[in-house]
Amino acid sequence: MAAPRKVTRSSHQYVGDVKKQLRHGYGLYVYANPFFRYEGEWKDGKKHGHGKLLFRDGSYYEGEFMHGEITGNGLRYWATSGNTYSGEFLDGELHGHGVMQYKDGGRYEGAFVFGIREGHGLLVDKDGQTYSGAFHNNKRYGEGQMTFQNGDHYEGNWVLNLRQGHGVLHCLDGTIYEGQWRNDVFNGQGSMIHCSGVIYDGPWINGHPADIAKRMIILGEDIIDVVQGSPVTFHVQLQKEDGEIAANESGRVLRISAGIKYTPPSKPQTANFLELIEDFEEKPVQTPFGYECMKYPLSYLIHEKQLLEAGSPLLSQPGVQSPNNPLLIADESCHESAGDLSNALDEYPKFSISEEDISVPPPTKRVEMGQAVFEDILFGPPSAKFLNAWENTEKNRKKASGKLSAEKTEKMTVSQEKIEDSRSEILNKERKARRENPLADSSNIARPGEYVIMVDDVTSSSFLGHTLQTAFKLIRIHPEKDKGKNNRKFGMLSVPTL
Repeated sequence: MAAPRKVTRSSHQYVGDVKKQLRHGYGLYVYANPFFRYEGEWKDGKKHGHGKLLFRDGSYYEGEFMHGEITGNGLRYWATSGNTYSGEFLDGELHGHGVMQYKDGGRYEGAFVFGIREGHGLLVDKDGQTYSGAFHNNKRYGEGQMTFQNGDHYEGNWVLNLRQGHGVLHCLDGTIYEGQWRNDVFNGQGSMIHCSGVIYDGPWINGHPADIAKRMIILGEDIIDVVQGSPVTFHVQLQKEDGEIAANESGRVLRISAGIKYTPPSKPQTANFLELIEDFEEKPVQTPFGYECMKYPLSYLIHEKQLLEAGSPLLSQPGVQSPNNPLLIADESCHESAGDLSNALDEYPKFSISEEDISVPPPTKRVEMGQAVFEDILFGPPSAKFLNAWENTEKNRKKASGKLSAEKTEKMTVSQEKIEDSRSEILNKERKARRENPLADSSNIARPGEYVIMVDDVTSSSFLGHTLQTAFKLIRIHPEKDKGKNNRKFGMLSVPTL
């Protein structure tokens, strides 16, 4: 009987008997295709256990193998993209929980299904923005929250990487929006609390409020008649484009002020009134009535009992006094300082205030559902400096008009000086009497004539870049002696030219 013949086999088999030998244990295998190379554990001829599969371009996988497939936990590196994944695999695909580190600095940690982001995960992009929530087909889809590069934070629904559905946005500046989204912007019904304090609750279209206030008006007749020394209440309304009240909006801060007509001086080199303007640090305000006006002081009445019950600090502030020593506190913007205000009030009569009322500067008001009310507003007397300049400019105007010739002026100088001395003495006596008894004279509160009321939108930070234009209203003050008379006409009270 012939001896068995030995046959040379390929590297997949032993060299020896016909019995097939399988790779088992740890080994190095170089494929016929030089692109691949494996070093690691084998079992029954298949890669099984821990191993490392290398690619010629520098990419590699290192981790668990099962029955010849990349399955289990491992690390995958792609040389072409520079991305690295560490986590679970199934049949060579990213499947299960894992962490993908992107070359540009981004990072994703969460669920994968056959190589794509699917399920819950945390994504940090190259700009540092973070999203935590649901993914579908590699995109943000479903419930999730995101912190943006500018510090804003959103929590709500997503569709195809865009905010859509209901969501809440917290902005870094304190603004909060809660409502409907579409295509990544405010769309539908929503409420915004702006950092300025303005609140808008209503419909939105492509990121903009649909019913926002477009203008501001002071309600009432074209000219409001007021009896001298009487308080008056002003109702302000915010209106939409169609003229309807902007009831969806609240929180704007409004400031009320008054003015009188200002006629520019004919001789700029004469400094009387120009110096006054510098002292006020106020420029004339253009009105819709065809002229400019200068600010005029306002105040309003408040019951002292209300202040005491509320524990208001107003009563303890300098210059605000109890009814036993009442004092008009006017708009300080019309005076160069609080001290000047006090001096001005010594020069001119005070308001006659009841035993239960105190006069303080009118406060700003916040709009509520498109409306604001300024109650019990009073027109105070102008400051001493204002009236002195007023009188001086009137004298200069008369002199410039040529009504007094040079000769008559010279002849009248001596008599005028005597008259002025006598007048000064009388005024000093009157001032002393008013200081001793502030309630002795209340007739000269504000001169009869026409004034301008102005309401400004002074909200600290404009609402979505939109500040309302100033609202104006003409006021006609009647002398107290004409109380009860109607339809009396007055000329415009104004600052005369130089």
